[in-house]
Amino acid sequence: MDSRQYFLVATAAWFLAFGMQSVVFAWLVTIVLREPAELVGWAQTALLLPGMVFILLAGALADRLGPDRQALWAQGFAAIVPWLLIAALYMGLLSFSVMVVYAVLMGCAQAFVTPARDGLLNYVAGQQVQRTVLLTSLCQFSFQILGYFIAGFADRTGAEIMLGLQSGALIVGVLAFYLVRQRAVVPASGKPHPSVFKGVTEGARTVMASATMRIVVIQNVAMACFFMGCFIVCFPLVIREVFAGSSQDLAILNAINSLGLVTTILLMLRVGYVSRPGRALLVYQGLGAVVLLISGLVDNFWLFVGAIFCWGMCGGIAMPMSRTLMQELAPASQRSRIMSFYAFSFMGAGPLGTLLCGYLSKLFGPQGAIVICGSMMLLVMLVISVSTRLWQAEFQAGQEIQEGT
Repeated sequence: MDSRQYFLVATAAWFLAFGMQSVVFAWLVTIVLREPAELVGWAQTALLLPGMVFILLAGALADRLGPDRQALWAQGFAAIVPWLLIAALYMGLLSFSVMVVYAVLMGCAQAFVTPARDGLLNYVAGQQVQRTVLLTSLCQFSFQILGYFIAGFADRTGAEIMLGLQSGALIVGVLAFYLVRQRAVVPASGKPHPSVFKGVTEGARTVMASATMRIVVIQNVAMACFFMGCFIVCFPLVIREVFAGSSQDLAILNAINSLGLVTTILLMLRVGYVSRPGRALLVYQGLGAVVLLISGLVDNFWLFVGAIFCWGMCGGIAMPMSRTLMQELAPASQRSRIMSFYAFSFMGAGPLGTLLCGYLSKLFGPQGAIVICGSMMLLVMLVISVSTRLWQAEFQAGQEIQEGT
């Protein structure tokens, strides 16, 4: 196996664990502890808040220390954290406070893993960045589906078993990152490293100087507020309050969403290089907003699941295109920092989205919150389409995008 294959194994292991966590965490907070809507929002916020606080620092550190090294130790830390919940469950001490502590620790691990893994991608991709992004996304969502499927048995096996499997998957990823490092895929730059603060500000200037990267960041913030907030707050509440569902129903919903993503990514791998990723991003984010809005209007479980599958198909184009734009435009010496800004615009805005959706669900019900979020995302995409030149931007493999203001 070469370094890219080990990188994909590490990515698959992380997202297998992430898929399991998504179901088990939401199940424990929403169904087992029966917390109200606003506290569900706060619990999910605790998972995302460390990204807001640490991810820019993590990107600068990854460029300074090496993304391969940082990915290795951060994923190793993530493999330890599930044992906190296992201990709490074993001793009968599970509570909302324990869930929040777990969420903060796992959020910290994700904040350091994400920019390091994204910075490492270009080194293992060679000249095939867009294809490697698609393969990485395919691993991400395929193994999330597997994670959702496994976690769907949580109410039968108990959360302790699921958390142990989650930890085991993360350990496999640690071994894969170790093998990537053994192949020395990250060359030494030979240049003195700037201070961490200077590294962060240098990355910020690079992102702000690029019209395309600025737009990607803006739409990422909107996606975090309106799409991610619905996914991790409104959807579990709909399962509980509208359909009286279980962990298995929640797992089915998450898996179907990821299946939609995987379906589109497989089609894109057959189509080949997309020369206008900006146009694809705008079209499919807009379609995704319409489908999300529709999903908030149905009262049949399987119609709801079908709408979420279509929503996932739209994301299967939009998400890889936004990542490709950032990966291709990032200077080699700043990749981890640039990708930390990409992740920050999503993860950093995530807490706003979870709180927003938690309180919207309290005021209007979870389905009303979904309709509001779909409408707002559609409005944002229309404004970006008419006020920027991203629609006209053309991109060729290995060439820089035609920038516009």
